[in-house]
Amino acid sequence: QVQLVESGGGLVQAGGSLRLSCVASGGTSNNYAMGWFRQAPGKEREFVATMRWWDGSIYYADSVKGRFTISRDNAKITVDLQMNSLKPEDTAIYYCAAGASAGLRPLLQRAYASWGQGTQVTVSS
Repeated sequence: QVQLVESGGGLVQAGGSLRLSCVASGGTSNNYAMGWFRQAPGKEREFVATMRWWDGSIYYADSVKGRFTISRDNAKITVDLQMNSLKPEDTAIYYCAAGASAGLRPLLQRAYASWGQGTQVTVSS
């Protein structure tokens, strides 16, 4: 089982930026994907962005396209999420996720077997 440790998050004003980072330990596989989901109060957890490990394919939710950027460091097995032009509706707990088969189903939550503890992002208006 892959262990995920997140860092970053916090409180920022609308229009500001934050950067989240996630470090994985325990190994990856060729079908691996690693990315981010979020859950706002009273809402279901939703997909934000993910990266497929073997070819670097990237996927974004429509709500964050053009504002968020996902990137990776292969040597450290980390995935970062740079969040710019933040909006109050981006307020949520952000979770890092990884899965051995998620590369085949990158947008499917249940394809991600490992989850971080979550980090709070709050955007004030």
